[in-house]
Amino acid sequence: MGAKVSVIVPVHNPGDTADACLRTVVEQSMPPQDYEVIFADDGSDDGIEERLDAIAGTHPNVRVLHLKHIGSPMRGRNAALEIATGEYVYLLDQADHLERTALERMYRRAVETGADVLVGPLSIGTGPPPVVFGKDREHADVLGDRLLSLLTPHKLYRRAFLAAEGLAFPGSGGILAEQAFALRTYLRAAAVTVMAGPVCCHVGRRPEPPVTPHAHVTELRKLLDVIDESVPRGRRRDRMYAHWFRTSVLRRLGGARFVASSAERSVTFTTLRELTVQRFPERLDHYLPVSLRARATLLRAGRLDQLVALAQATQGTHLRAEVRDVSWRDGALVMSLTGEIMWGDGRPVRFLPHGEDRLLWTSPLPLDGLSLPPDVADVTSAVSHSRFEVYVRDDATGAVHMLPVTCAVTRVREDDGIRVQVTGTATFDVASAALGAPLPGGLWEVHMRVHGGVHQARARVTGSPVNCTGTPADQDRRLVVPWWSDRGELGICVDPRSFPESVVLVSPGTTVTRQHDQVFVVVPVPYLPPSEGPAAELVLRQAPDGTREVRAPALVEPGMPGQAAARLIARIPMRRLPRQGYLAPGAWMPYLRVDDEEIGLRFGVEMSRGGRVEIRQATAPAVPERRYPRLRRIAQRIPGARNMIRATRTVQQRYMPS
Repeated sequence: MGAKVSVIVPVHNPGDTADACLRTVVEQSMPPQDYEVIFADDGSDDGIEERLDAIAGTHPNVRVLHLKHIGSPMRGRNAALEIATGEYVYLLDQADHLERTALERMYRRAVETGADVLVGPLSIGTGPPPVVFGKDREHADVLGDRLLSLLTPHKLYRRAFLAAEGLAFPGSGGILAEQAFALRTYLRAAAVTVMAGPVCCHVGRRPEPPVTPHAHVTELRKLLDVIDESVPRGRRRDRMYAHWFRTSVLRRLGGARFVASSAERSVTFTTLRELTVQRFPERLDHYLPVSLRARATLLRAGRLDQLVALAQATQGTHLRAEVRDVSWRDGALVMSLTGEIMWGDGRPVRFLPHGEDRLLWTSPLPLDGLSLPPDVADVTSAVSHSRFEVYVRDDATGAVHMLPVTCAVTRVREDDGIRVQVTGTATFDVASAALGAPLPGGLWEVHMRVHGGVHQARARVTGSPVNCTGTPADQDRRLVVPWWSDRGELGICVDPRSFPESVVLVSPGTTVTRQHDQVFVVVPVPYLPPSEGPAAELVLRQAPDGTREVRAPALVEPGMPGQAAARLIARIPMRRLPRQGYLAPGAWMPYLRVDDEEIGLRFGVEMSRGGRVEIRQATAPAVPERRYPRLRRIAQRIPGARNMIRATRTVQQRYMPS
């Protein structure tokens, strides 16, 4: 009896990038006798072949194919498919890795739904899972369920289905050849299942192999032929054509590479224009975002110069995601947010009002030969569908969890144009943020993704610190602390490992007040336990050599959890002439000393010769780490810095009451 699942992994000179893949494919929760792993090595010479043989020698369910090098993973996949015994096969790349329960969950779901093809939840890069994984779909539609956004090989295929349909990869080719295989399986499968839930596969970096413009067009023609073979003429075929017109033609006519390379740019333009005239009629423009309709118009008109100008003007278009306020409601952190698309030069994208309430797209610069009629430039409907999603990402593991949001589109009139913003709230509840389960402790970044409108983009949420108060949340009274990086990026710390670490996170909010010959340094404290915390001392050392230092007890002024931060207040004596034990003109580095250990704070103190004392932006690392390796590297480069850091680890004992 064969295995339930065969995992196929093509490999070529991966170095250490395959470590996670090698580990996770043999550590699955599915019993080893129920699945097999087939590595197809494409003539590697970096030692991976010996590693694979060693793994196969200790794992009976692992096999290795040693092939001659041809430079493409597709021949290896075909060779592995020929010897696979699994009821299903799962295709993986060497830089990917699986969650421990991935095969077990995907196989069970495929059997339940009778799927020929099952698409399990993917995490691609540092972003959240694609929108398509928002809910389960037993019989997914190629267009209606956005399967064209999932054209990588990472799927569970019924092996008998592939054999019956004669489906295999071409012997060589690039990304479009892979997409053609995935498209064939979608179009011929009796049932394609999309599985929601926790991520199954983390897709690693997939560098696109260099391909000439002529080879790219040749592969694209073959892919379009696949559509012609299976999809009758009409709206459905047009929508599929429009997808590749957008992704494989028009997007290649923008971006840094197109702007920078004049020689390749001319060839790219010529070959893509010829293909457009032959295979992409003007009626397809209806399915394009309006900014790409402009490119299509210039492409058909032969205006390479204007295409380059438009690409330069739109290069760097990005999302500005800002937090306006944070507050605590019933133990959950509620963030008030605004998202807006900006041009690369920092100007907000503006639209032209038309009629009573219509909006028209306008180019960021005047373009000769580009005249879009109002019905083509109208973006009113697209703008009205703009939405944002907010997710948190673990700084250490890369795990991503979506947060519940409410949002709406807001129009802002500015001069003769209209700015469009998406405003709303996101709620962070530590007790349920991990798909209904408690969120693990750690440092979590806050990200926003805007979609559904004229532009789609994602970014870290930024803004000026508005609230640094932490509070014990959920029934276990876990400490949750909002904090800002040195770049103004919002983060959330769950379960700080120590009292000093929680203070470090919010220390950029420190203020100073001078009274006569002394300075009061006020450091915010996000949360103070009932015991009022351990005894603390503020230490200032003069930069850069730290030969002078000032120490002062940091007295605690309690706050109100979730409303007003507690404060550490240290009174520092000062003199205009340098003297040990006094603050004097120059730059000073602050440290918090607790239980005979020190930790660097995220601000600097500077005193002028005239006696003015100010808080400066930190030069220390933005995120405190358990063993502070970055501080150690700094200590190796700055003379005298070794003596400034008495300890490089935080207090391990938690200070929250049990």
